[in-house]
Amino acid sequence: MRRSAARKTGQSNSTAPITSSAADLFRSASSKASSKEMERIDNLFYSYANRSSGMIDPEGIETLCSDMEVDHTDVRILMLAWKMKAEKQGYFTLEEWRRGLKALRADTVSKLKKALPELEKEVKRPSNFVDFYSYAFRYCLTEEKQKSIDIESICQLVDLVLGSHFRAQVDYFIEYLKIQNDYKVINMDQWMGFYRFCNEISFPDLSNYDPELAWPLILDNFVEWMREKRT
Repeated sequence: MRRSAARKTGQSNSTAPITSSAADLFRSASSKASSKEMERIDNLFYSYANRSSGMIDPEGIETLCSDMEVDHTDVRILMLAWKMKAEKQGYFTLEEWRRGLKALRADTVSKLKKALPELEKEVKRPSNFVDFYSYAFRYCLTEEKQKSIDIESICQLVDLVLGSHFRAQVDYFIEYLKIQNDYKVINMDQWMGFYRFCNEISFPDLSNYDPELAWPLILDNFVEWMREKRT
């Protein structure tokens, strides 16, 4: 009986290294695959990067867009920048590129192009869209210590980012921004306020808009203009 028990114990001990070895092999194979993927991601980066700056610059981004058959003004390029957490408009660093493409599991142009529809769905989730909308404004702050964006650029940006979600509100807001003379620039508070306006205010009747609440003054003026326009 003791010998039998000992044999069983021995058998149990002998399987442990085999199981451990299999796990090690799996981890090793997984690590090698991940390393190969990162190598391909890096190679793709350098095929578009400017040699002197070591970054993908506006020219490189235009070439990338051409290869993906996507216009460089397509909102999905801004979404790609958001996914990378790119800090400087029109430029991707290697670290940003790695972050974005690894998350999208794209190590070729073809895979990156195929990932764009899913990326668009991800961004459009309410929990993500607020962050994307805020990011779009920050991404357009191109100068150090810049805190506001000129009206012409804001009109283009709000159309790009919100146009497909709130067409009527965006069209009227752009019309108002172009004819008013009180504001030359828009800041982050006003930018985020318009998104809240689109989500919360009945449009075009504006019946639940209360100027006594904490709305940016520009939206009070916009609503007043809208009401005058309708009379």
